[in-house]
Amino acid sequence: MPPASTGASTLIVAASTQSSPAPLPAVVADRLEPGRPGYRRMSFALFAAGVATFALLYSTQALLPAVSASFGATAGQASWTVSAATGALALCVLPMSALSERFGRRQMMTASLVVAVTVGLFVPFAPSLGWLIALRALQGAALAGLPASAMAYLAEEVRPKALVAAIGLFVAGNSIGGMSGRILTGWVAQAWGWRAALGAVGLLALACAVVFHFMIPRARNFTPGSLNPKALAKTVGGHLADPLLRRLYAIGALFMTVFGAVYTVIGYRLVEAPFSLPQGVVGSIFLVYLVGTVSSAAAGRLVGRLGRRGALYLAVSTTAAGLLLSLAGQLAAVLLGLVLITAGFFAGHAVASSSVSRTATTGRAQASALYQSAYYLGSSAGGTLGAVAFHAAGWAGTVALGLAAVLGVVSITLYGSRAARIERRRPVAAMASVQN
Repeated sequence: MPPASTGASTLIVAASTQSSPAPLPAVVADRLEPGRPGYRRMSFALFAAGVATFALLYSTQALLPAVSASFGATAGQASWTVSAATGALALCVLPMSALSERFGRRQMMTASLVVAVTVGLFVPFAPSLGWLIALRALQGAALAGLPASAMAYLAEEVRPKALVAAIGLFVAGNSIGGMSGRILTGWVAQAWGWRAALGAVGLLALACAVVFHFMIPRARNFTPGSLNPKALAKTVGGHLADPLLRRLYAIGALFMTVFGAVYTVIGYRLVEAPFSLPQGVVGSIFLVYLVGTVSSAAAGRLVGRLGRRGALYLAVSTTAAGLLLSLAGQLAAVLLGLVLITAGFFAGHAVASSSVSRTATTGRAQASALYQSAYYLGSSAGGTLGAVAFHAAGWAGTVALGLAAVLGVVSITLYGSRAARIERRRPVAAMASVQN
């Protein structure tokens, strides 16, 4: 996955393993691949959509200290401008996925971008914090249509051998959008204020939406399906009844709780003494996200050497070490702590999200969508609870919350290891019983 965005690895899994897509076309020569007409246009279009999505989704995260000062709000109150967007996205991913099966991937992506960008152009003029939070929630709900549709579009329109490269470019857009949006808002806010910064993100997203509209090729291999709420509910219920899937969803949510808490609150810490960094420099801290691209790419090798649980233990250890190191009063130590937290988070997230598809034998797209929901709900909870902890006990309070979430991951993984050992012993015990 995953890049420096959020949920991208899950999207890759969903695209490659979707169990109930529209029927594949009989003539695969019509599908896109490098060198064929439309492939480059499609790649640029989805790259632009990825940039717009994650630039908008986290547009206020680097601006929270300025938002707090403008409205006289606490860190916890201001954090809802992030949590409302990610929470609404989490709640809407599954229904948006179902709608895209009926009305089309391209139509759903276009509608999502239009609504999200339109709301984004109104966000800078929010007269109160309540209005700002409400607009951000609407924006998050609209954006849910993109991750719900983009991977299915690629799986249907691109030749299998070119699919990984096509998805990689979309994911790169996610990563660049998430990072550049935060950096852009930081520097624009330093010069002209947070409202101008949100306006800049809105204009960036508008430009991306225009590129998407004119570049995205018409879907040639989509076959509309019928909306079947009962079948969807049955599939979702089956996934939620699976103990291993539940553990993986919880691990994803807990990892994102740590990440959401740290990056929602870090701006407050860095603008205060003893660091007193300007807003632009604080926004540039998000360059640390690039570490996540490296660590998530290395997750596959880690699993090969250590196994899934061993890789998770290494990820949580790295994250915990980063949290403890970030308590230091030296800026270099704090930055190194952020590097370790980011590396550990993305590695753990990559392991957990990729394991979802391997575990689910049916309804894999829905299984991955549920992981996304848990992931973004973790982001919402982490952002809000991390800010509340910071308001109550300073950075140490946020770190304590993060360590508690890390302990939760360790506990779940230990429980899973024990359950796996018991499961492996059952056939041996049954064989011995038969022989006796």
